[in-house]
Formats: sequence, structure tokens, C-alpha cells
Amino acid sequence: MPDARGSAPPLFNAFLLLWLSGCALRLTILAVPPVIPRIHDDLQMNATQVGVLTGLPSLLFALAAVPGSLLIARLGVRSALVIALLVTAAGGALRGAFPSIAWLDAMTIVMGAGVAIMQVTMPPTVRAWVPHRIPFATAVYTNGLLIGEILPVALTLPLVLPLLRGSWQWSLAAWSVPVVVIAAMVLVMAPPARAAATRRQWWPNWRDPLLWRLGLMLGSVNATYFGINAFLPDYLNAKAQGEWIGPALSALNIGQLPVSFVLLAAAGSMKRAIWPYAAAGSISIASIAVMVFGSGIWIVVAAAFNGFAVAGTLVLILALPPLLAPPGDVHRVTAAMF
Repeated sequence: MPDARGSAPPLFNAFLLLWLSGCALRLTILAVPPVIPRIHDDLQMNATQVGVLTGLPSLLFALAAVPGSLLIARLGVRSALVIALLVTAAGGALRGAFPSIAWLDAMTIVMGAGVAIMQVTMPPTVRAWVPHRIPFATAVYTNGLLIGEILPVALTLPLVLPLLRGSWQWSLAAWSVPVVVIAAMVLVMAPPARAAATRRQWWPNWRDPLLWRLGLMLGSVNATYFGINAFLPDYLNAKAQGEWIGPALSALNIGQLPVSFVLLAAAGSMKRAIWPYAAAGSISIASIAVMVFGSGIWIVVAAAFNGFAVAGTLVLILALPPLLAPPGDVHRVTAAMF
């Protein structure tokens, strides 16, 4: 066991912080879909504006990724992770501070930038803290990410909104509170940044074909998942099936859990295989067709299958940068991938 001043936390602390940080990657983002109808009505938003709102985090995953690489190179993974968590919490909490679409979008951009930096930070953190357990550690923080997707979707409508008198503004702020707590835990329990981190390169090598292959794979997963979260609620309302919004969104996220637990045990054996990606893509396409043309419980079932397919692909993709890139280049490859 290293002492409190050692360069790496105890193994349990490492996995705990990875799991909690994974949760923080999605808590504030997925607090929005359950309250989209309320935001839509209060701010008189049209479908395009709803699409912009829900698409901004994914856009920031790209725009803030390379600056995130610079932050990691200069400050190290611990400091970059803490800053990203605090920026995420601040932007997420302030989204409902003023009844303005422009303000809501602006704070969503701030929040998305924090999440983007956090996402770039996670693979090099895995490499730094648990270099001999990369597939398992990736599955751990991705499992946390999936739990972070499920909690806001499952708890906002039945629990959080009633406690906050139906205020979507306070609901968004409430989901930032655990992100601040996680930032404090990382600050206290994680190892300090090493001085050598300031000498790292940060600009990606855009001529490396690996970057583009990883980026296309991750982009496909993100487009599918966030597109469904963005448009399924209003789509079901338009089809007069609004009562299925909560079950469908919950199924989309709960459906990701089984594969995440499977990959905790099997990620190492599947990390370089091709067939999981082909299988997941086929399941995703078929489930989207059912969601578009089906109704009632079939939409819920299809959403669960889509969540299963997307989550399995995501875990495998996120394990690739620390596995395939040299230790000092993990942050650059990850930033370019996003």
C-alpha cells in the first residue's frame, strides 16, 4: 500500500474515483431529457432549438477536446480532472438561472466544455493509475458513466421534480451537486500532478490513421445515443404516446447496464475483436427502425436493445487509446478521437 504522499492512490481508491468520475460525465447532461417538454413549453422552443440544446454537449466534445489535451499536458490528469468537474458543475447548475434560450445554450456550452475535458482526461488517468488493468479500469469508469446516465432519467420525474415543486431550473441545478462532491473527492484522494507532465506534447498527430478510425467509431456511437435522447421525447409526444417517454428513456439507459457488467469481466478478451462492433451496429439499426415505426411497449423494448448495443461499443472504444497509444500520447490520441 503506498502512503498518502505516494504517486498513485491505493487500488480501491483508484477504481472508486474512476467510477465516480464516470458518473459525473453524464449526470448533468442526462438531467435535460426528462424535462425537455417543460423547457420546450416555458421557453417556447421549436424542434430545431431543442436539437441545438441537446446537441451542444456532443459538439463541445469535439471543440474542447484538444484544449483539454493541452490542460492535461500542462497540469497533469489530477488537476485537469478537478477543473473539468468544477466547470461541468458550474455550467450545469446555472443553465436555468435566467429564462432565456441564449443563456440556457451558453451555460450548456460551459457544461459541455467541462465534460469534454473530463472525457479526454479519463483514458490517460486509467493509464496512469492502473496501467496493468486498462480494459477492466475502462469498464469500471464506463459503468459509472452508464449509472450517471440512468440516475437523472430514472429519478428526475418521480423524485427530484416533486421535491423541487416542479421546477426544471432547480432540477438541473440539483444534478450538479454530486459533481462538486466528486471533484472534492478527486482533489483529496487522487495523487498530485507530476512535474514531468508539463513537458508532454499536446497537439495531436492528425496524420495518424488511428485517430480517424477511433473518431469515426466514437462519433457513430455518440450520434446514435444523443440523437435518440434529443428527439424521442418530442417524437412520442407528437405521436400522442407521451406516457412512454419516461419508460423509453429509462430503457435506453438501463439497457446499457447488462453489457457493462459483462464487459467488466470480458473486456480484456474482446478488446481487439471485430465482431462486437458489427453485431452492435446491426442491433442499433434494427432497434431504431422499431422505435420509428413501432408503438407502445415495443418502443421501450427497442430502446433497451439500442442502449445495450451502444454501451457495449462505447466501452470497447474507450479502452483503445490507452491500449494502442504510447503512454505519453494517450491524452493526444483521446483528444483527437473526440
